[in-house]
Amino acid sequence: MCDASAAIREKFEALRPALDERTRRRCWREMGGPAYLGVRRLPVTADAGGSIRRRSRLWKLELQRLSDELGLLVSVCHFPPATSKWNKVEHRMFCHITQNRRGRPPVSREAVVNLIGAATTRQGLAVRSALDKDAYPLGRKVADGEIASLSITRDRFHGEWNYQLSPRA
Repeated sequence: MCDASAAIREKFEALRPALDERTRRRCWREMGGPAYLGVRRLPVTADAGGSIRRRSRLWKLELQRLSDELGLLVSVCHFPPATSKWNKVEHRMFCHITQNRRGRPPVSREAVVNLIGAATTRQGLAVRSALDKDAYPLGRKVADGEIASLSITRDRFHGEWNYQLSPRA
């Protein structure tokens, strides 16, 4: 989506679906949307575990909100369990981020975000990072009615992991 850039956000708390979707919105507005005018579908890849696991109700609700806001079909593909190493952006960038941080103690959140944002590869892949100081409440429960309102369709290929969310009218 973001061409030769990877939008990776340093998360100092546990990853939460609302934080992840805010990151996606920012990435789309700043990089994806201007670069890919007229697209109708936003592909999203995700790990199978954590708060964005395939069964997370809040993750799906936030993706639906993203689909509604952008007016795009959001097509989700979860990596099977224990295969997060298949995520090409993470695989290509984390070693460079680690090298950039080597020998530099994390004296502040801003310093860490700046070190991450300075990572690049010889092929030109660069990281854009930003510090998110917003609060994200823990324990948000998603009601059955909210789940019933989702415009979600299971994919023919491994519908338990892959699905699409269409914008609601």
